[in-house]
Amino acid sequence: MEGLVPLQTAPVRVVSSSLYLSIKRSVSGFAMDTTRIKFRAPSIRAQQTESLAVASSSALTIKEWEVDMYQNEIAISQGIRIRRKPPTKAPFGYSGPFELRLHHHHAHSPRNILEEITWYKDHEVSRMKELTPLDELKKAVEDAPPTRDFVGALRMAHQRTGFPGLIAEVKKASPSRGILKEDFDPVEIAQAYERGGAACLSVLTDQKYFKGGFENLEAIRSAGVKCPLLCKEFVVDPWQIYYARAKGADAVLLIAAVLTDLEITYLLEICKKLDLAALVEVHDEREMGRVLGIEGIELVGINNRSLETFKVDISNTKRLLEGEHGRQIREKDMIVVGESGLFTPDDIAYVQSAGVGAVLVGESIVKQSDPEKGIAGLFGRNISQA
Repeated sequence: MEGLVPLQTAPVRVVSSSLYLSIKRSVSGFAMDTTRIKFRAPSIRAQQTESLAVASSSALTIKEWEVDMYQNEIAISQGIRIRRKPPTKAPFGYSGPFELRLHHHHAHSPRNILEEITWYKDHEVSRMKELTPLDELKKAVEDAPPTRDFVGALRMAHQRTGFPGLIAEVKKASPSRGILKEDFDPVEIAQAYERGGAACLSVLTDQKYFKGGFENLEAIRSAGVKCPLLCKEFVVDPWQIYYARAKGADAVLLIAAVLTDLEITYLLEICKKLDLAALVEVHDEREMGRVLGIEGIELVGINNRSLETFKVDISNTKRLLEGEHGRQIREKDMIVVGESGLFTPDDIAYVQSAGVGAVLVGESIVKQSDPEKGIAGLFGRNISQA
């Protein structure tokens, strides 16, 4: 199938000794040995070596249901705390490895805001794919302008100013803070950020939770803003990568708390194919360890906001960059991006001393009546003239 990215993956043992996972992904479907099944959310192919004692007419339905269950099984085994939306109930006649755990394996309501957003994205992307099929998107990508060098822009800004390169965020609202800026003009804000010395921009494209939209991304790109653009979206499906590229993005966000190692690897391959940078975001040491084991990552974002409490602690950046993790990052020449909780020059100095080469900042500058002055206040000097 066009768009298939082959991956060399060893079978993964799960729960039952007679069950194995054989994994392959494509852009629009998930292959099983003799059957191709399409899912509305990204899933992982599961091959069961023992036959199910059910009628052949219901076997496919059960297999589809089990694939979704296996996805969360793999996520749990990798320490991923954000679950994908679980199937509502087992198919009629189901008898298999998940039977005894159905009552406690999934709660049917999200446990935190990131999980809620992720579940909603599965539904939203399903609808968007019906409106704009992948083949149509591929044609749009062919006509899209070339991408700008997101990683290179951050390195150059760091060399020019001596400060971490700034990714300034164009954000109207957030679930935790509500509306941040009533008189929100994304193009005007983006232009002010650029004049203020931002190396790159992050544009929120989620409408429901952040009051953003892909029209903002398009408008900023069309207005001639030269800063490379990060599409700040909650990616759960390869289709979204193509959509971001077609709308003018130069980079996309991948969240390790949501995606399995295989999914990150696969999405990175698509980014490479489309000449997009990828910012892979982590929250804790386990996620950092996972990400450092994946080849091809140049940008690692450390989010200082706890998934459990939603409190912000910028010392999280320092903890994650100490010891072996820090050594590996330096060895791989990765750029670390500090995220969340950065409001003052002291905050910037703290995360810079910990080892970050860039910072992603939204709230502390977007709320300012003059974003240019907000950037100067954040760094303690005018970085546009450095």
